[in-house]
Amino acid sequence: MSGEQAKTIQSRLGVAGSLRVGINLGNGLLVTGKGPAGEPQGVAPDMAAAIAKALEVEVSFETYATPGEVADAGDRNEWDICLIAAEPKRAEKIAFSKAYVEIEATYLVPVASPFQTVEDVDQPGVIIATMDRAAYDLYLTRSLEHAELRRIKGNVFETFVEEKLDAMAGLAPGLQKEALALPGSRVLAGGYTSIQQAVGTLRNHTELASFVEEFVAKAKDEGLVSRFIEKHGVTGKLLVAAKA
Repeated sequence: MSGEQAKTIQSRLGVAGSLRVGINLGNGLLVTGKGPAGEPQGVAPDMAAAIAKALEVEVSFETYATPGEVADAGDRNEWDICLIAAEPKRAEKIAFSKAYVEIEATYLVPVASPFQTVEDVDQPGVIIATMDRAAYDLYLTRSLEHAELRRIKGNVFETFVEEKLDAMAGLAPGLQKEALALPGSRVLAGGYTSIQQAVGTLRNHTELASFVEEFVAKAKDEGLVSRFIEKHGVTGKLLVAAKA
């Protein structure tokens, strides 16, 4: 990156000398803990910090409970970049890089469920618990033909169990953890989609978007993303995204 390019990007940041980063605390694979000052730690915060370092600015984290809240915060200019799943509806307002990691999405089904594959779930009368406005929720909204989605803003697993719903949509590693609390439940093999976690910028900040795109590609090629995955103990749960 040239000095002129860096100055142009730095001049357009919302806070001088700092890269404001929108982080989704609801994804326990990408945000795995907190630092001494309460700052988020994990693969996503490390990616953001690396981008800030490359831009020669400080990093500051703006945290949100769900990815939908992160996306909404962009309308209020609360962040310069965000790290959430790339998804067509969100992409109407956010310019996403190619994905840096991907996560399989599937279903958790209760004891005695007749479903054996993800395709079995899309039937009339079936109710699926899902996190409101998660990437997999948005995907299922577009793709399901028969089943009904029960969108939940609170604890999805608790609602799934208490209301005895037919299935729970989610990311495979998280569902496998939830299954331990519900003996006899199963995570269906395979997936209905692979969630593409990317770095987003506001659509009017084209210089920053170009820089982020180049940075993400280089971070994958040079093994930086792999090292972050290993560092935070999520090997096998997060996969470095394939080259597009």
